[in-house]
Amino acid sequence: MIDLRHIDPITFPNGGYRMKKAIINCLRVNIKDNVVTLIKEITVDEELIGKDVPSGLRSCSSLKLGHKIAIGDIGEGDRIIKYGETIGYASRMIEPGEHVHVHNMVGGRGRGDLE
Repeated sequence: MIDLRHIDPITFPNGGYRMKKAIINCLRVNIKDNVVTLIKEITVDEELIGKDVPSGLRSCSSLKLGHKIAIGDIGEGDRIIKYGETIGYASRMIEPGEHVHVHNMVGGRGRGDLE
């Protein structure tokens, strides 16, 4: 069974700390990835929580398990990276928290025109 708790330290001014538990809702498989994959259904404006996911990142829409969300700005023509590999290219500007799917990306595998 996968442990869906993410533990972040909370540091206090006196140097002490305690651990805060939060439910992980997405995975960033590789540090090179510019998208995360949802591991549970999320609602609009829900904070995305997971290892190596930028703090304060929020979803622009409600989405189901398995969908991808941008974790930073992805410019038109930029690579979409998941698993540390290019899975496609942005067909338009994609903002942090935005759903990444066929409406804003094109596949790149087997396309000689994008090399």
